[in-house]
Amino acid sequence: MNGFDDVISEAVDQGKDSRLNATIAILVTLAAVFMAICNVKDGNIVQAMQQAQSNGVDAWSYYQAKSTKQNLAESLVDQLTVHRDTSPNMSPEARGVVDRKIAEYAAKSKQYEAEKTEIKKSAEGYQKEYDRLNYHDDQFDGAEACLSICIALLGVTALTRKRWLLAVGVFFGVFGAMLGLSGFLGYNFHPSFLAKFLG
Repeated sequence: MNGFDDVISEAVDQGKDSRLNATIAILVTLAAVFMAICNVKDGNIVQAMQQAQSNGVDAWSYYQAKSTKQNLAESLVDQLTVHRDTSPNMSPEARGVVDRKIAEYAAKSKQYEAEKTEIKKSAEGYQKEYDRLNYHDDQFDGAEACLSICIALLGVTALTRKRWLLAVGVFFGVFGAMLGLSGFLGYNFHPSFLAKFLG
């Protein structure tokens, strides 16, 4: 009778292990699939961040070029004004030419100032877009990190049969899924501590 009890006990233990392994296999599959989807989205976000950053650099370079042109125009206005005001023997025709040039360069300076204002808005818009994308990039990075920890803990759980490890792995999996879903849905769930740690 004692041998029969051992066989039953062993069969029950194997059944428990089988259920545990099945649970682990399902959780690992779900975590890996969601992590792969998050990885694809994160890759697209990183590309968009690079584009926004590149556009921002271009816009600020364009802004700087307009600033240089504005400074040159203002400098020419100053030089021509000084020349006109310090040349008492200047003919009326020459004075008219100088006055037209002063007006022309002053108008260009105002035009460059207006263009700079628009370019600055554009450059700041690219920076805001970069920051917005970076926020979601952090969410997906955190999701991938948590899901990787989840998968590792589930693997150790399958080897050691420690159910508390299963609970810890599920915790990381749920937290990672929340981060990933927040990234997809545009929610403001952002673990700053994790972003700083991973950054």
